[in-house]
Amino acid sequence: MTARRKDPKLADFLCFAIYSANLAYGRAYKPILEELGLTYTQYIAIVALWDEDNQTVGSLGDKLFLESNTLTPILKKLEELGYVHRRRDPKDERQVVVGLTDAGRKLRQKAMPMNLVKETGLSPADFAAMQKGVVRLRDNLVKASQKR
Repeated sequence: MTARRKDPKLADFLCFAIYSANLAYGRAYKPILEELGLTYTQYIAIVALWDEDNQTVGSLGDKLFLESNTLTPILKKLEELGYVHRRRDPKDERQVVVGLTDAGRKLRQKAMPMNLVKETGLSPADFAAMQKGVVRLRDNLVKASQKR
């Protein structure tokens, strides 16, 4: 008689580990973001603009893996909060360019010390390796889904 393969448990699924880690990150970031008056998605949109200011909504959406219809209300709220401005691209009126205001740039000094690197319990080398591994995993899954 051959040994029967054990059925996988929820804890064995990598997708669940990633999903639950994302939820844990959300809970850990919640008090930090409440202090800033931002949601996590608003925060990552601002971080992406710190990386590259004045980009199109389409480009920003690609970086954040968000569709335009999801990103637009986020940007509208950030504009209401005074952190970003939106304007039509004079070279192509079909495109909307998003940029940081002075308040959006100044938010960096307040927000950046509030990252959760230490709270992960990972060494700097392990943290970098984990981040690179998750990005590689994400990129491979994106490629696989595009083939279908």
